Amino acid sequence: MIGQLFRRRSVAPKLEGRIPAGQRVYAIGDIHGRLDLLDTLLLRIRSDDASRGAAQSRILFLGDLIDRGPSSAQVVDRALEMASGPGNCQFLLGNHEEVFLKAMDGDPKTLAFFIRIGGRETILSYGISEQEYRDADYPELHALLTQRVPASHIAFLKSFEDLIVVGDYAFVHAGVRPGQALADQHASDLRWIRRDFLDHTSGFEKIIVHGHTITDEVEVRPHRIGLDTGAYASGKLTAMGFEGGERWVLDTAK
Repeated sequence: MIGQLFRRRSVAPKLEGRIPAGQRVYAIGDIHGRLDLLDTLLLRIRSDDASRGAAQSRILFLGDLIDRGPSSAQVVDRALEMASGPGNCQFLLGNHEEVFLKAMDGDPKTLAFFIRIGGRETILSYGISEQEYRDADYPELHALLTQRVPASHIAFLKSFEDLIVVGDYAFVHAGVRPGQALADQHASDLRWIRRDFLDHTSGFEKIIVHGHTITDEVEVRPHRIGLDTGAYASGKLTAMGFEGGERWVLDTAK
């Protein structure tokens, strides 16, 4: 009875940080409408991939392709082109894509919030002029977006995933809720969580690779790796490569 009262808490296993043999993964942090940086980083990834031995390679996008930077529509075009091409790509839904999709459903409050978190730049990237943007109220702006945003973009963004597991790693946009199994995580936490995740100091089921929270450099901790280096403002878009027990950083910094 006493033993049951004082049962030890389960401890997350210490993970080596490996992915299955024969695979190579590149995870790209938050792009936020910087097509110029994305194209530069993709060239560096392709060059790096070609310089290594044969492997089944794939690119994982950690979410927040849109907002803040000037070319959100064009970033979505590039991602859609990659998804339709011969390469192996997967995409996580970021909180910015989530808000954009809800705004496209026509809720004026969500559209106002979307604009507040960087959606103005996304709206303009879809060919809506500054004059049209200034003159429109929310219903009119929503009508313009409905006309200008291709249905293929909406369908593509809706296809994005919440969580991707590869070997010892789990790739998410924002983080995970500590103390909750990966299988039981809520989408809202995967896309929005911050302090409860960032302040957590012990392990998870997997090493969590995430974006969402900006740091000057890649943040590597035993239980998590942050890859959002604030590309839209810093000019540095970052990726991390994973193969076997190795990992390495690629970025657009000069």
